[in-house]
Amino acid sequence: MIQLSTILTIYFMMNALLIYDFTKDSDTRNWYIVDDVVMGGRSNGNFYINSEGNGVFHGFVSTENYGGFSSVRHRLEKTNVEKFQSFTLKIKGDGKIYQFRIKSSHTDYYSYIAHFRTTGDWQTVELPFNEMYPSFRGRKLDLPNYRGDTLEEIAFLIANKKEEHFKLEIESINLK
Repeated sequence: MIQLSTILTIYFMMNALLIYDFTKDSDTRNWYIVDDVVMGGRSNGNFYINSEGNGVFHGFVSTENYGGFSSVRHRLEKTNVEKFQSFTLKIKGDGKIYQFRIKSSHTDYYSYIAHFRTTGDWQTVELPFNEMYPSFRGRKLDLPNYRGDTLEEIAFLIANKKEEHFKLEIESINLK
């Protein structure tokens, strides 16, 4: 007799696509920080794998010199995502608001954005494609929301218009 947990695991695997699953052996060379220093700001983000095998994005956001953001980005091989409708993030934050950002193509000048609030505990956050809006340099663009065709870059960003330390642990990123 097959257990319900086995059936649920099989169902999830058939209806989801793993984009990234952090482990103690994860290579962080394909993850890179982009802070407001590219515009003269003073924010400082870092990224590493902790002893539990999770990705950790942490640092300090400074509003000095018109700054105010820190991000960590990862470029993927172009992936067809037409069979899916949302992203599912397994994360643990610090009670702050973050953005999950994606690009259909790494050459796009804009990103599609979804905001999420962390609770301080481990949580699963689902972000529907059709709620992710296009934005460039903090401004919402007059373009359609993400239609879910291709995916080539993912990112996490913090930009809450105030000086603050931050820490976001990431266990996995899936398509559902």
